[in-house]
Amino acid sequence: MGLLVIAAFMVLFIAGFPVVYAILIPSIAYVLFEGLPYGLLAQRITYALDSFPLVAVPLFIFVGNLMNSAGITDRIFRFAHTLVGRIPGGLAQVNIFSSLIFSGMSGAALADVAGLGRIEINAMRKHGFPVPFAAALTGATAVVGPIFPPSIPLIVYGSVTTVSIVQLLIAGIVPALICVVFLMITVGILTIIYKFPREERWPTIREIMRDLLPALPALLAPVLMIAGMLIGLFTPTEAAAVTAVYVILVSAIFFRELTWAHFWTATMMTVRGTSAILIIVAAAALFGWILAVEQVPQDFSQWILGFSTDPIVLLLIVNLIFFIAGMFLDSTTATLLVVPVIAPPMVMAGIDPVHLGIVVIFNLMIGLLTPPMGLSLFLLSSIADISLRSLMRALLPFYLPLLATLAIITFADGLVLWLPSLLR
Repeated sequence: MGLLVIAAFMVLFIAGFPVVYAILIPSIAYVLFEGLPYGLLAQRITYALDSFPLVAVPLFIFVGNLMNSAGITDRIFRFAHTLVGRIPGGLAQVNIFSSLIFSGMSGAALADVAGLGRIEINAMRKHGFPVPFAAALTGATAVVGPIFPPSIPLIVYGSVTTVSIVQLLIAGIVPALICVVFLMITVGILTIIYKFPREERWPTIREIMRDLLPALPALLAPVLMIAGMLIGLFTPTEAAAVTAVYVILVSAIFFRELTWAHFWTATMMTVRGTSAILIIVAAAALFGWILAVEQVPQDFSQWILGFSTDPIVLLLIVNLIFFIAGMFLDSTTATLLVVPVIAPPMVMAGIDPVHLGIVVIFNLMIGLLTPPMGLSLFLLSSIADISLRSLMRALLPFYLPLLATLAIITFADGLVLWLPSLLR
């Protein structure tokens, strides 16, 4: 029955059903066929949403939306432009640097694309960069968002696997920085090849301070959050609440640009974004419970461990599975449906669950840039007003630094686990 439920999900999904319906229809059919009480449906869904860690999801979404509505993203971009605009690649390097800063507050790749994407692409267009290149770089840099803390996908992964969310978030810092360095090197090489523009001179100290001061309160938000979690001052959920309150106060008191209209817009966007995530969480919880009852994870564990117990081989299998899953499913759905089946045999084989989480989520973020279901591709195509074909062609050079980062975090687990080990 477990395999039939999975097969029904795949058929409905391929047939074009929305992913929530593709999950719920087989799950409800299973409950009816087995003669289980209808109240079980509500019970499993309610149990899945009654989760303190998941409270961080709407809070971080709210922070990202609030920063867009209040104009904080403009100040972040202006400071990044002043600081690194002279580096070979100019605004292309600014794109990478500002994405790293913004990701420290939004926690989501699509929030990065939607928040800074239009600003970055329009600025690069005005300075003579090809629009497909600007859009492709914006998509590649947005991969950093769900790895560098805060990270909504890592929070979802932690809630599914009961792994420490604090350690997951801290583990993402080094991989995110490695990815940023590789992307900056790639842009530098492409700049030399295609002679992309850059600023004519290095900024003066006065110019740096001029743009740093307006952006400083926003830049301190991720520092406050990470430092608070490192010293044990608050949990990730409490960190999300503190960051949200901090951004509200900074927007209203320091920048003085937060209006009730901005606040209402950010709130409504948060409700819509949160609903899209949590309805999948609820449906996937019922689906996962059915698989557990039918012992699908246990059967898969025996099969996969019978194939190999070498952690390196198993990690390669994980990369393949989640790279393919990311091509068809959004990160939340893939995490909720696939991770409960994949994680147990990996942990039994000696793979650290924190390390596994970073590998899984980074794979799924690359999936946002791969057809046929790459959500970042469609969003970028709409923002930049270009075809998917031209966007995909421009993306080709950026798969190299992303895959290189994936290889490093897969095989060099010491780099991933170094910072979390300080907390243990």
